[in-house]
Amino acid sequence: MPGGAAALVDEPCTLNPGPPTGRGSGPGLDAPRTDDAAGSPTPGGSGGDGTEESESPRRLSREQIFVLISAASMNLGSMMAYSILGPFFPKEAEKKGASNTMIGMIFGSYALFDLLASLIFGKYLVCIGAKFMFIAGIFVSGAVTVLFGVLDQLPDGPIFIAMCFLVRIVDAISFSAAITASNAILAKAFPNNLATVLGSLEVFSGLGFILGPPLGGFLYQSFGYSIPFIFLGCIVLLMIPLNICIVPNYESGPSEHSFWKLVTIPKVGLVAFVIISCSSCLGFLDPILSLFVLEKFHLPAGYVGLVFLGLALAYAISSPLLGILSDKMPNQRKWLLVFGNLITAGCYILLGPVPIFHIKSQLWLLVLVLVIIGISAGMSIIPTFPEILSCAYENGFEEGLSTLGLVSGLFGAMWSVGAFMGPMLGGFLYEKIGFEWAAAIQGLWSLISGLVMGLFYLLEYFRKKRSKSQDTDSMEDEQTDLLSGES
Repeated sequence: MPGGAAALVDEPCTLNPGPPTGRGSGPGLDAPRTDDAAGSPTPGGSGGDGTEESESPRRLSREQIFVLISAASMNLGSMMAYSILGPFFPKEAEKKGASNTMIGMIFGSYALFDLLASLIFGKYLVCIGAKFMFIAGIFVSGAVTVLFGVLDQLPDGPIFIAMCFLVRIVDAISFSAAITASNAILAKAFPNNLATVLGSLEVFSGLGFILGPPLGGFLYQSFGYSIPFIFLGCIVLLMIPLNICIVPNYESGPSEHSFWKLVTIPKVGLVAFVIISCSSCLGFLDPILSLFVLEKFHLPAGYVGLVFLGLALAYAISSPLLGILSDKMPNQRKWLLVFGNLITAGCYILLGPVPIFHIKSQLWLLVLVLVIIGISAGMSIIPTFPEILSCAYENGFEEGLSTLGLVSGLFGAMWSVGAFMGPMLGGFLYEKIGFEWAAAIQGLWSLISGLVMGLFYLLEYFRKKRSKSQDTDSMEDEQTDLLSGES
């Protein structure tokens, strides 16, 4: 129901009920807020008359500032903890008896269970409570990051590998809870500028990816395996008291719609495929890029993390600009999706580069291609969440936290599908055919998704044009009949 305020359903099923608070009250754990307290006008581009949106104040409220601080701190800490594995863990795991394929599976298992957890948490977000899910997810994620730091004390072989899988799976479930709740809270707090806010917060995700690998590599070289995980896990845990105090606690009624109804909308299904493609391409680099750089350019582990810097920095800088562009010109989101995927496909062909071009692999070329991938990934990723949300509202989904949970869960689930397949495919192909051809094959995902998305939008354009022409002809016929009747 685009353009209107969200309707509440009686008797919300939050696990932490308490007396509703006014807008000026502090957002404690036991103080849920109703949907009406924050309002939920339609996101830009989703339809509606937009009268209330144009008159809304541009200044951020105290609640919105708190939401931004909370989401930014979570993005920064969690992404740092997630990305520190890249520079040194694959080599450490090899010493413990894990093959490249097994290392890829360890990376990929995170995404597989993130997928399953996202679907569950997205569906039951209202029942669990967005704030409780967010805080609990951060707590468990920080704790298991610390636990990851003691795995080197385990015996080599199956025991070490099994515990890596177990800790990684628990981390995936906890992070899924935190990010699903965070996205839903953000969409609730910023209904009219969602792409801008998500793009701006990607600066902190990018900073996490930027700081994580070099910091992890430095701490690993200086203090050994355990310290990077313990240090960053403690940083994540220290964020919990702040978030308990400042995160608002929204409540709403459960949705009558399902993930299946959402994903079977043709446009949503295609955008979901784009999310899978983007995530797969980025996840592909996690287990094997550091191995390729070590083997090809013989860099020390501390410098390998700097190679990741180009992609993460470009993504962090471009994301806010792409978010603003997506909100200001929602009709152009489609072309960001299309060209972002096509550019990414070209970059992966040059990442090795693929041998048929007879281009010598050089470090500066690799970093340049990673920078372009960072920008093209932002073009593909930033518009997807508001695009799905707008499409859901246009197809009859009610406005409120329940729909936001479904969309957030779907986004997280589709991202996890790609993040599972990317490392798995990367590890396998790297062993069989080498990095150059593996990267080129991975680029086919982006090529296919870009072409399919472009074809869909072209067909949609011509269908709307034909419908408009038919409506015009019908109006002209009616006017002719009226004039004939009068004469």
